[in-house]
Amino acid sequence: MIVFGIFLSVIAGVSHSADLLQIPANPDKGFNYPYLLKLPEAVSKEDRTFLIVETNNTGKVSDDYDVHLAAAKNAIVGNAVGPWLSKKLSYPILMPVFPRPKSEWQIYTHALDRDSMLTKSLPFERLDLQLKAMIENAQDVLRERSLEPEDKVILAGFSASGTFANRFSLLHPEIIEIVVAGGLNGTLMLPTALLDSYGLKYPLGINDFSQITGRNFNLDEWLNIKQFLFMGENDTNDAVAYDDAYSEEERSVIYKTTGKSIHPERWNNSQKIYKKYGANVTFRTFKGLGHGTNGNVHSEFLAFVRGNI
Repeated sequence: MIVFGIFLSVIAGVSHSADLLQIPANPDKGFNYPYLLKLPEAVSKEDRTFLIVETNNTGKVSDDYDVHLAAAKNAIVGNAVGPWLSKKLSYPILMPVFPRPKSEWQIYTHALDRDSMLTKSLPFERLDLQLKAMIENAQDVLRERSLEPEDKVILAGFSASGTFANRFSLLHPEIIEIVVAGGLNGTLMLPTALLDSYGLKYPLGINDFSQITGRNFNLDEWLNIKQFLFMGENDTNDAVAYDDAYSEEERSVIYKTTGKSIHPERWNNSQKIYKKYGANVTFRTFKGLGHGTNGNVHSEFLAFVRGNI
């Protein structure tokens, strides 16, 4: 068992089982946690090969790192958004094994919340940069195995990992070709610093983007991303109401700007703002669906990805 606060160096070398690689943490290359890399079982029939990236979402807090590792191993071979796309397209998929600590519950790493972006205590610091470093490393690993992935990735996720994908797309749009994300609480990170005179700090918007990241928001690159963002019309899973996901200040600003209810208020207002800024996005609200996916959802986002590669 790996305990938080102890540096994650116990995985000394690459381990693998068939087409699933476990790449160890490599602080020298910019990532303090291991990641999983599932290789395609067959050669892709598509003209291009993309690395799919979906962050892990254990669904609960735990100070036992093995809990998060086991959950990630189960997820990457399952039928969540990214793994399912990986199977259908015969593309490789990367999944980091980020912890979600119980002892530091306010750091909602799996959603890339404000606390996780502001923390200065390693190994939690700047998980977005750690994921970016993992992506670069995984692309090298794939090329060593005679796979030639595109420089940009397909970013996927649902629920917390969908929120992570949405936020990461604004933080690092230059490395993303397509985003497929759902179960988003009706709430998106907005490409603006102000809304109705309220300052939108990360993760609500880009008001303090340069202070947090050290660079300016790249709107042009973000507009180039092809996005498929979806919700179920009966989805009542609302992370905004919980203190681990949002602070009271953030909650108040959301309620006063985009709205208190997920449907139709907040979700519709978020869509309007994305369209106002010219986002290259397809929004879908699936009838009769709650906080989950089904065959219809999967077929639609698969068609979207195929139509944009």
